[in-house]
Formats: sequence, structure tokens, C-alpha cells
Amino acid sequence: MKQVLIVDDTVENLQILMEALKGDYAVVTAKTGEKALELAVNKPQPDIILLDIMMPGMNGYEVCEKLKDDVRTRDIPIIFITVLMEEADEAKGLALGAVDYIVKPFCPALVKARVKNQLDLKEHNDNLERLVKERTKELALVKKVTIECLATLAEWRDPETGGHIARTQNYVKVLAEYAVQRDCFAAKLNEELIEILYLSAPLHDIGKIGVADAILLKPGRLTDEEFFEMKKHSQYGCDALAVAEKNLGGNSFLHHAREIALNHHEKWDGSGYPRGISGENIPLSARIMAIADVYDALISKRVYKAPFPHSKAVRIISEGRGSHFDPRLVDIFLEIEEEFRQIAIKFADFDEERETLRQ
Repeated sequence: MKQVLIVDDTVENLQILMEALKGDYAVVTAKTGEKALELAVNKPQPDIILLDIMMPGMNGYEVCEKLKDDVRTRDIPIIFITVLMEEADEAKGLALGAVDYIVKPFCPALVKARVKNQLDLKEHNDNLERLVKERTKELALVKKVTIECLATLAEWRDPETGGHIARTQNYVKVLAEYAVQRDCFAAKLNEELIEILYLSAPLHDIGKIGVADAILLKPGRLTDEEFFEMKKHSQYGCDALAVAEKNLGGNSFLHHAREIALNHHEKWDGSGYPRGISGENIPLSARIMAIADVYDALISKRVYKAPFPHSKAVRIISEGRGSHFDPRLVDIFLEIEEEFRQIAIKFADFDEERETLRQ
């Protein structure tokens, strides 16, 4: 049964309203604003509040304002009960968040009708909100699964990097979470963007699908000509994601995924590829990805090399400060390198990698 909280300092008014609503609703009463605020957060909470305006002590406007400022009670519909008839009084109440007015003396049928209408409307809005949340959750899941499928396609063509996607995704997230706390990055990062970077990171090497098997799967060192072809994967990935981004009308997720795919092999000093851009001309998303990608390549086992110890990987990245990598991001990495190591251990592909990381 829906619960109605009636707030009025006059006993006669409480009795009239209780009589009008009994049988259809569970009714709780309060004679002061302070008691109303206490009852509003009790369990079970009221589904609607009938609130007198003219009360001694805390008046109805003040009570309404406090209810709307409290995250626990802000969504409870409030109907003012009053003898006031001025438009300014009604406007003030509605501006504070009230949904309706009931004017004294009360008409029981009208009271019941207005309470029912507002409860029906609240239930309808709650259902819409629930459906929107479910749809949003469903779309997020579809996006996540699509990313994983695309990333796995690239991974299958480079089978020695099974955990690379999970590791780099988590490196990117933790590095960005610490970066946003720095003044130099605070204006460029936020919680929503960090989540986008986390989701889009697995697509950084999607362009490898366009690289010939003879090059991508070659067990030894690449020739200069082969490496030239391998470097094209950055542009391939960018081009593929750009088509998807255009079709979806500038989707922000795909925008950042495309930035990362194109630019994660660029270097701070301009010696990277494919465009040879430098410094802050390299998108921040790609600068973060660069550290994640290189660290993971160093600690991973390959047919042509054993996994490097964590300490050696950290030293190599430190040596690349200001040449390969954004120096400010390297400074953050050096502060949180243990978190990188724990991620690498958690998602290691081989026992040899895991044991080397624990040394």
C-alpha cells in the first residue's frame, strides 16, 4: 500500500485528510516541519507528502526546500495544502519543486483525486526511468561486447598477445585516474572520458587486421621493408574507425578510439609514426596509451624475447621521459608503477611472465 505523509499543525486538518485517504493509503502524520523531515527518511519512506505552508517554526516552503536538497527525499512528490490563493505563493511553491496545491477548506474527493494523479504520474515516470536505465545498460553492454569482438579479431591475428588487451585497458584507466588529479591534466580529463578511454583502449591495434600474415606472424625481427608495412596498422585502424564514426554521426567513443589507433606510436620528441607529430600535438589519449602499450610489450613473452622484469621495464620507460613519452605522464607512472605490476600479474598470459614480474 502506498504511504502518504501529511504535515499540518492543525489537528482538524489532519483528521479531515486522514479520513479522506484512509483505506486507500497508509497514512502517517506530522505536526511540525522538523518531524516531517525525520519521517521522510524513515523506512518505509512516504510515496507522497501533503505539506501545509503556514506552520509555526519551520514553514512548508522551508521543509520543501530541505526535502528537495536531500538526495534521499528529493524525488518524493509534494503537494502543498494551504489557504493562500495568491499566484505568487503558488509560483513560489512550484519553483521549490512542489507538484500541486490543495486549497483549504478541503474537498475529500478532490484530495483523493489529486493524490492519486500524482502517485500515478510518479509511478509512470519511475517506470520510464527504469526503462531508460535498462536500455542504457543494454547499449553499454552491446558496445562492450562489440569492442571485445573487434579487438579479439585483431588478437587472433597476433596470437601471442592474449592478455594484452585486458592489461593495456587497465593500465590506461589507472594512469588516467591519477592524471586527472594533476592540474596539468584536470581540464582535459574527467570520469566520463576516463571510462571512454578504458572502453576504447582495446581497439588501439585494430588496424593489424590489415597487415599481411607473413609480416604480422613472423617469429623473428622484421626487415626495414616489413616494418614499414607493419607501421601502416595505425593508419588502417584510424581509417576503419573513421568510417564507423562518420556513420554514427561523430560518436565520442569512436573519436577517442580513432585517436588512439592512429597516434599511440607517436613520440613526444616527434620521432614516432605515422605522422611524426610531437609534444601536446599528440592527443592525450594516445600519450597515455603509449606508456601502457610499451610497458606491456616489455613485460610480455614473445617468440623472439623473454619477458623483461618489471624493474627493467620501469627503467626503460623512465629513460624515455621527454623523448618517447610525455614527461608528466612518466612521472605519474613512476609513482604508481606497482599498480601496473599488479595488473600485469593478474592478466599474465604465461607463468613465466607472472614469475618474472614477481621477482
